Amino acid sequence: MEENKTVVAPAEAKSANPTGNPNYGPQGSRSSERPGSRKFPGKGKPGERRGGRGGFRREEDDFKDRVVNINRISTTTKGGKHMRFDALVVIGDYKGHYGFGLAKSIEVPDAIKKSLASARKSTYGVKLVKGGTIAHEVWGKFGKTSVFLKPAPEGTGIVAGGAVRAVLELCGVKNVVSKVYGSRTPINVIRATHAGLQALKNREKQLALRGIEVKGGK
Repeated sequence: MEENKTVVAPAEAKSANPTGNPNYGPQGSRSSERPGSRKFPGKGKPGERRGGRGGFRREEDDFKDRVVNINRISTTTKGGKHMRFDALVVIGDYKGHYGFGLAKSIEVPDAIKKSLASARKSTYGVKLVKGGTIAHEVWGKFGKTSVFLKPAPEGTGIVAGGAVRAVLELCGVKNVVSKVYGSRTPINVIRATHAGLQALKNREKQLALRGIEVKGGK
């Protein structure tokens, strides 16, 4: 006996696939393409486009980042131990601008991401002089930590270590000598370094206040 076969009339087949596209799928089926897919670029509502509102978009800037320290935090509670991580990150554009951030999260990547977002929200600038160094000697203090920064001639490099080097390198300083006194906690060292950089004074302004004429008529 022959099996019963359903024969689709030409008119019914045409109505089922009016476009003639072999990949056509009826609206609502899983195989049908949506307006936000790659095959239909620029179509559909903004919320239906690839990534939604701001999805997969990353702000491009000149800042480079560096993870200075990652610390594990363990808190003992009634229900047991609760462990988290904090990440200390420094950013800079090598042109006299820098920033730093400290954030906590359950996972290390999330802590780094939050720290980068915090650092980009508050950036600072410092005036560098010829030779890629600072204008004068300066002390920076925060809590029990003190950082001494001293300008150095060209070719000296950055004589610093740890957190101080990270801030100075990303800031754009090329020749400087530093020394840390007191507590060596990374966040305190960075804050003391930041205090010292923000205490730097502009040479031209200081000479103008003293009534000394600057060469070049400035």
